[in-house]
Amino acid sequence: MSEARAGTLPARKDTALGGRSALVAALGIMLVAANLRPAVVSVSPLIDTISDTFGFSSSTAGLLTTLPVLFFGISSPLAPRLAHRYGIERTIFGALAVLLAGILLRLVASATALFAGSVLVGAGIGICNVVLPALIKRDFAHRSGLMTGLYSMTLSGGAAVAAGLTVPIADALHGQWRVTLAAWGLLVVAAMVQWLPQLRRRHTVETSRRSAGTWRDRTAWAITIYMGFQSFIFYTFGAWLPKFLVDETGMSIGAAGGVLAAAQTAGLTCSLLAPIVAGRLADQRGIALGTLAFSMLGFVGLLTVHHAPVLWACIVMVGPGCGIGLSLLFMVLRSNSTAQAGEVSGMAQSVGYGLAAVGPILIGAVHDGTGSWTVAMIVLACAAIPQGVAALRAAGAGRMAPDLH
Repeated sequence: MSEARAGTLPARKDTALGGRSALVAALGIMLVAANLRPAVVSVSPLIDTISDTFGFSSSTAGLLTTLPVLFFGISSPLAPRLAHRYGIERTIFGALAVLLAGILLRLVASATALFAGSVLVGAGIGICNVVLPALIKRDFAHRSGLMTGLYSMTLSGGAAVAAGLTVPIADALHGQWRVTLAAWGLLVVAAMVQWLPQLRRRHTVETSRRSAGTWRDRTAWAITIYMGFQSFIFYTFGAWLPKFLVDETGMSIGAAGGVLAAAQTAGLTCSLLAPIVAGRLADQRGIALGTLAFSMLGFVGLLTVHHAPVLWACIVMVGPGCGIGLSLLFMVLRSNSTAQAGEVSGMAQSVGYGLAAVGPILIGAVHDGTGSWTVAMIVLACAAIPQGVAALRAAGAGRMAPDLH
């Protein structure tokens, strides 16, 4: 049976949607994106309560936030293969089901279930992380900047909402942290219901014969390094900012969570605007390097100016906020097909989220070893150096070497 009769399309013949189909697909992508951070971010504000329940040490408790991010990376290489076998639409739906299973598993009164749920959460999100940029490449190639901006904005928005609402939800539920974490499953259910019409479409992604060569492509590695250190800064800053503010300024944990939510919101705005602006340019190096420099200014202000921490935290998040949108845009602009977009997405997110998972542990160790948050934050800020070097190629005009089929 031919591909046309089977209802599948080859990856090289990238298509663009229009009209109502484009609107439904765009809303589906955004609703899926809204689910890719809350199940992870919502753990941090409750970490002390969870630790008290099980008697966890700080290092053990830290695994609850780093384990999902680690599995973002571990599951990433599987995503292109699943999309090739089952189709992009079914792969996303299946990944959402895995995410929901992980969220619900954390309802079980067991430390083992809590960690197992975190693994499933990370695996489900990791697959969606990889497949969605390929979907944008296929269906919205003519509006890549706008669609990438909307996607990354919703991604960041989910994180900001989770950071700001988790504690109020827990308070409303009289401190029942398991139910609080499970409440985010309602958003996943909504995404799965909205995604159901997409299951009528089945587009497989052909695996490129050059997939192994993607790991030798210098542009692919530049995108990978750029995204890796963007994720390193984003997740590490988010993990330690509340503790930094409590220790250094005497701020309450609730107020510190509010600062984090404000910073996440600033990142959200940047993640929308940066790809839209950059998508109109042939060369994005100016915007990539400029936003990194602005972020470094935020670190300087946070460490040297002893007031207006909300302002400085928001400025810091300009870099990671723009960076996530630009990373996803580079995957679309520098690739030659849906297949290649999926390959570089899997590569960048596999390495990138592995690096991000190390960040909170490394910076925590620097703080423990030196007893200084200033030193720890300076080390974190230095991660912008390799990110900036990588941007010189990732953000430059041009594409990866053509893929072969």
